[in-house]
Amino acid sequence: MSKTPVILVTGIDDAAMDAATVGLQFDLPQAAVMRHTLDVGEQVLTRRVSDLGGLVESEHLFLDHACVACALREDIVPTLERLAATGRWGAIIAHLPMSAEALQVCRVIAMDRRAAPHVRVSAVVHALDGTTAQNDLLGEDLLVERGAHTSEEDTRGVSEAHCALVEYADAVIAVGGLDEPETDLVAALARPGALLVPDASGLDPAQLTADLHQHARTERWVDVVRRGPLPPLASDHVWRLDLRSPRPLHPGRLLDSIESVGGGPRRSRGCFWLPTRPGTICAWDGAGGQLSIGTASPWGRGAPLTRLVVTGMDDEREAVAEAFHRCLLSDVEQADRGMYWEVAHDGLEPWLGDISRAA
Repeated sequence: MSKTPVILVTGIDDAAMDAATVGLQFDLPQAAVMRHTLDVGEQVLTRRVSDLGGLVESEHLFLDHACVACALREDIVPTLERLAATGRWGAIIAHLPMSAEALQVCRVIAMDRRAAPHVRVSAVVHALDGTTAQNDLLGEDLLVERGAHTSEEDTRGVSEAHCALVEYADAVIAVGGLDEPETDLVAALARPGALLVPDASGLDPAQLTADLHQHARTERWVDVVRRGPLPPLASDHVWRLDLRSPRPLHPGRLLDSIESVGGGPRRSRGCFWLPTRPGTICAWDGAGGQLSIGTASPWGRGAPLTRLVVTGMDDEREAVAEAFHRCLLSDVEQADRGMYWEVAHDGLEPWLGDISRAA
């Protein structure tokens, strides 16, 4: 079956996304552009499809609950399949709603072959405003403050969403350019091998429609549990800590030190485990001073691992490392209590749920 290559465009800034999309459309004159915008307050999803010949279709859809999950299920993936199945265009450029994650589209298409049998995601392109990159990636603003949230319940920070989008991208277009420190920051977050260019003209159209996106490779990079080595980081402006141990974190000291490890103008993500919940992978996702922790899945046959990767540009590198190591179970605690504790509560129930459920 013939499959149409699809280029997904993500971002948290509408102007940067528009500039990248327009550039891609002129580089791929045979492509259609599918642009979705989400009005959370009115619960309306707007879809426009165009090509260089003009507007092909425009429609407003009223959703029961305005959110990206609804939009994905009800229109984005189905429309990609409908357009691809016509065979009319050589490629489709899909401009997603602001702050929407391409991984949601990629996972549906990769995991359910019936969802879009005529579609092949060939590239994920992230567009950012180079003039505000450092603040957008490490600052404290909320998506809702910029009107870039994807639902009424979307409490994410701009940096949390932005970092995740950079990490998932196959190519990053820095509209307006980047200076050296911000270039180093984006490179430190992006997947190894991802392209970084100042505008869409720096991307090879043939590469975008070939196999720039490799789903399994990208999923390994953004996985909660990463066991392989990280690429080297050589920068005078950006530092990275690979905080790794086979030991669990002490739940009490974690609560005491969680702001020191996960707060501040930094990006941190990874996994950890607790002696009170030894069978559960706990996920860590922080950026710009905000931190989310939660449960991911059972460890299964994999050995439990605590590994947090922290990236920053401030002068708190040593303090972060010291705070992390204070949280690890000590030799004395391991000798006295072991690595698996039977307790009724550990203080982390508001984020990780009841211990009885974890067991």
